[in-house]
Amino acid sequence: MKILDWYILKRYLGTFILMLLLFVPIGITVNLAEKIDKILENEVPFIEVAKYYLDFTIYFANLLFPLFLFLSVIWFTSKLANNTEIIAFLSSGVSFWRFLRPYLIGAAIVCIGALVMGMFLAPKASKGFNEFKYEYLKRGAQVQETRDVYRQINDDEYIYASNFQPKTKTARNFTLEHFNGNKLEFKLSASYLEFNEEDTTYSLTNVDRRIVGENEDQIFTARKLDTILPFEFDELTPESYIAETLNYSELNDFIETERRRGSGNINRYLVVAYKRWSLPVSAFILTIIAVAVSSKKRRGGMGVNLALGISLAFIFIFFDKVFGTMAEQSTFSPLLAVWFPNIVFGILAVYLLFTSKR
Repeated sequence: MKILDWYILKRYLGTFILMLLLFVPIGITVNLAEKIDKILENEVPFIEVAKYYLDFTIYFANLLFPLFLFLSVIWFTSKLANNTEIIAFLSSGVSFWRFLRPYLIGAAIVCIGALVMGMFLAPKASKGFNEFKYEYLKRGAQVQETRDVYRQINDDEYIYASNFQPKTKTARNFTLEHFNGNKLEFKLSASYLEFNEEDTTYSLTNVDRRIVGENEDQIFTARKLDTILPFEFDELTPESYIAETLNYSELNDFIETERRRGSGNINRYLVVAYKRWSLPVSAFILTIIAVAVSSKKRRGGMGVNLALGISLAFIFIFFDKVFGTMAEQSTFSPLLAVWFPNIVFGILAVYLLFTSKR
């Protein structure tokens, strides 16, 4: 690479890292000020608090890195424009596309880093972040589905429980139905179910077992029955934040398992999976928009570029949150919802780029 490339690339990466170092401590300070009362009230050990804020740093940086990147590019590019450095570059015979090259190289580096973080580091940090929150800060808060639990546990069997308690590993009004194609072959019912961790069996109380016959059904009853059932108790109702804590391979396997079980949260899990790819790609789109917006010297100076940049950044975040929530709460396509901000801002980036080039 030539001197121009190294000059801009160092400013690109250096300003982005500086922006992270400035805003992450602010985020930690605001979060600590909000949580300090409960931390002291629950006498949380210092080492646990330290681990929490290490996880929070990764979680926070991964969540808002597009905003930090966008503002950092606008910041240093506006300084180049105000110092007439960009005019000097272009006047020396460097084309606008050539001037853009180090920005795209920087965006590729950030994209790869964001991809690695999103696929492997952020899930681990999210697990520690959420576990700390629900253990010390939101004690008693429900993080799993506990009422009217209905699951398909394999190709032929379905279970239902009116009240499901993950902590005590018990369930009430439990039923298991076994089908052969569309035909019900037998149904097992119990008023109470309890999982025995010692031998991984289940204890059922007030049991009815109905075998469906051609002419009449056979019914067997028992006061109590210890048996083996074809499902893992802990996997029936995953925590609401489980998708955030799995790496990409684990997340894909988890989504397939939940799809077979007929989970109603599939869209939520798909949104998380698609965002692992869409957020890194946004590094390119936001970089191009930032360069196009801030590469011209304006009468209002850097303040105008920053104001415009902050407005665009918050519109991007608004689109990302609104369409993500829409996909989670409705039948709206998760793929379209996650990629819609990138599509809209990608079109905007192309338009601004050609306008700025002229």
